[in-house]
This record gives sequence, structure tokens and C-alpha cells, in this order.
Amino acid sequence: MPQRTQARNTANPIRLLAALGLLGAAALLPGCTTNPATGEEQFAALMSPQQERQVGQEQHPKITEQFGGTYDERNIAAYVSELGGRLAAQSEMADLNFTFTVLDSPIVNAFALPGGYVYVTRGLMALAENEAELAGVVAHEIGHVTARHSAERYSQSVVANLGVALLGVLTKSNELANVAGYGAQAYLQSYSRSQEFEADTLGVRYLTRAGYAPDAMASFLAKLDRHSRLQAQLAGKSPDTVDQTNIMATHPRTLDRVEAARQAANVAAVANPRIARDEYLQRLNGMLYGDNPEQGLVRGQDFIHPALRFRFTVPNGFTLVNGQTKVQAAGPNNAVISFDIGKAQGNPSASDYLRAWAGNLRLTNIEAITVNGLPAATGAARASSNNRAIDVRLVAIAGGDGSFYRFAFITPVQVTNQLSQGLRETTYSFRKLSAAEAAKVKPERLKTYKVRGGDTATSLAAKMPAGPLAAERFATLNGLQVGQVPPAGTLVKLVTE
Repeated sequence: MPQRTQARNTANPIRLLAALGLLGAAALLPGCTTNPATGEEQFAALMSPQQERQVGQEQHPKITEQFGGTYDERNIAAYVSELGGRLAAQSEMADLNFTFTVLDSPIVNAFALPGGYVYVTRGLMALAENEAELAGVVAHEIGHVTARHSAERYSQSVVANLGVALLGVLTKSNELANVAGYGAQAYLQSYSRSQEFEADTLGVRYLTRAGYAPDAMASFLAKLDRHSRLQAQLAGKSPDTVDQTNIMATHPRTLDRVEAARQAANVAAVANPRIARDEYLQRLNGMLYGDNPEQGLVRGQDFIHPALRFRFTVPNGFTLVNGQTKVQAAGPNNAVISFDIGKAQGNPSASDYLRAWAGNLRLTNIEAITVNGLPAATGAARASSNNRAIDVRLVAIAGGDGSFYRFAFITPVQVTNQLSQGLRETTYSFRKLSAAEAAKVKPERLKTYKVRGGDTATSLAAKMPAGPLAAERFATLNGLQVGQVPPAGTLVKLVTE
């Protein structure tokens, strides 16, 4: 055994000098300043307005790529830019060159980067009921910019990390001394409760100055809550579950807090406020809805990818969700189907690829099969998840170009036999599409429809593509209660293929 070195209290002079240097740096940090928008003292001095703009410019292309690029059919982008410009002109930073972008994503989200970069998704625009609701969202994001919340969060982070770095020097901890850099994802994290309140208060101020009703922000928030609960149900989750990519996660707010912000804004009532419902719905007429065909489409129990030219079908009782990197289907008793595409090194057989993909998962009964003319392999394993026994079946289907289409079927052991036939049918439903078949696949789009006498909630919902919770989907899309029928002559939104 090596001889233990006796501990000494004498500090390393180099580390001590470094620590003193950090302490000096902390002492020299600029103090608080008064934010012109909020009127409050704020510590945001470690990111100047010029740096905010630079950060926004650097992160803008990364954000647009992450969210599927920009969307500009039917001059939607120009419309949002014009709307945003009117709102920004009412702010305390009217001279800032704001940039407003519509992202080609079905996710309901909105956010802002430092320096005046404001984003809304087409998924959010589809959910909004009128121009005033969209304006409420955009005004809220402008509020985050004018309140300099990103600069404030960054400055506080630097100070906190200075303390961590100081501790790292004193304890020789490289992990503690390593201060993580700020990237695009850092600006999508949730704001604090007080920052959300400030953004709502400023948003109400800009809304009313631009001639909109201040309660548009609250009406959209109520609709957003219903939408989030519905999406959770469609994904087989609890209605109380919030998707972390959803605006409800990145902007946690309640109707009570929004109402409190409206009162705090202390703005005069707007005479004849602009709502622009019919005009807004006509703007959306023909807009892409749901998945972009370039990322694949969910059609009831079918997943179809016209660009990559394949399709498959999941059993009834499973709900398909198209994600950024994989397709998942939630089924009964917490059963899950996961599908993605992997790339092989070299030219392995399907069985060899399956073993490599499985990694530490010990597959048994590996079998070579053929799926609609494509060589494939399958194998099963027993595993544990959350202290529960589960069965896992993997299927790898050779794509012929070094790629493999991959299914992972995960079932609690007590329902594996019950679900096995349907999951087997899913495997053999996979097939490649011809060019002609792929060309026939069209995306879903929003269509405005004028309600007629005799229309019912059921008949209106039936005009949309078939699927679970049809009545709820129609009602949520149009801000209605389930079963409610608008008066004849009212425009409503439908989803059509």
C-alpha cells in the first residue's frame, strides 16, 4: 500500500493568487441599472445590447434549423413581420431592428432570442383564433426582449459561475471550474415567474397601445391549456402532462397571473379594439397543418414518409406521434412502438446489424425474416424499466443503401401475448412506396368553412380527417366547447387533406 501523504494547511500560492484574481473580478462587476421598459433595477450588465444582437444573429440559423426552417406560404411571414413591427413600435425599444420569423413546425411554441429575434410556429398560428390572440403572443415575446430577460439571466449565470469557478480553484475541481458556454438551447429554457409576469405586463401595454384588447392574451392561454391537455391524451398520457417543447413548458403561466399582469399594466380600455377574426382565418386558409411531408406524416394508424418513400401501420389503440428523430406510438398498458432509421458501417447482414444495435441488451431467438421483399431480422429480450419487467422485440429491416429501418416494440410482460399479433402485423405492414404512390400523398392543410344551417358539432368534426377524439379536436381548434355549434355564417377552421 502506498504511503499516505500527510495533509498540510499551507495553501498553494498559485491557486491562492488565482482565487484572489477571481474575487477581484467579482468586485469589479458592474452594478444594477434601471430598465427603461420595466422601470425596475436590473442586473444585466454582463451582456450589452450590442452583444445581445450579436448573440441573436449567431443563434438565429441554429434555431431555424432546429425547428424545421422558416415557413412562408401565402405570405404568412410578411403578415407576422408587419404585425410584429406594429407592436414593437409601441415598445421602449422601437429603434431596435426586430426580426420576426414563422417556423415550419407543428409544435405550438413561441420564444425570443436576445437582440430582438422573435419566433412563432405555424402550429401556434393554427391554434390562435384571431389576430388579437396572435398579437398577444408576439407582444409577450417582445416584452421578454425589452425587459432584457436573456441578458439578465446570462449576467446572473456568470456571477453564479464565478462563485463556482472560485470554489473550483480552491478545491482543485476541474468540473466545478468549468463554466458551460451559452448556446441556442439556453435561451429556450423557462423564464422565472417574475420574468413571465413582467413580459405579460409589458405585452399588455404594447397590445393596448396598438389597439388590441388586452384580454386576448388570456383567451389564448385558456385555449392553449385545452390544446396541451388534448395532445397529452392523444399521446396516451395524462392530460396534466406538458410536452417540454410546448409553450406551456417554456412559458409557465396561469390565467390568474395573466389577469394580474393586465391589472399591473394599468392601461386604459381600448375603444373598439381590433380582433380581426375573419381576416385572420382567411389568412390561414390553405396553410400547412401538422407534419411537413419532408418529415413524414401521421394519418390515423398509418405513418407515411413520401420523401423517403415508405409507410407502416400501427394497431388500433396505439396513437402515433412524429418526433424530431423518431416516430413513437403509445398503446394500451404503457406499451410503446418506437421507429427510427439507423446507418450501418460496412455492409452487415440484418442479423449482424441487429446484434450491434441491441448493444448490452441480450437478444434471444434471433431470426432472419423478409418484410415485403426486404431482408430483415428480429430478436427478443426480457428487461426491466422502473422496476417492472418488460419484453422488448427489435426488428431491423435493410434499406438497401446501408440504412436500416428499426422497430422497437416494448410491452409489459403481462400484455405481451395479447399485443403480439398486432405488433407482428405492424412489422409486416412496413413497405417501400413507389414514386407514383409517394406523389399522391398530400399534407394536411387548414381550410376555412362557413357554418350552415343544419350543421352539427358531429357533422363539422366529420369533415376533418378521421382519428381519435374527433369532437375534441374540432372544438379545441376553434375555441369551442365540445358539442357547441357556432351560429350559421360563422367561419370555422377545418383540417383537410
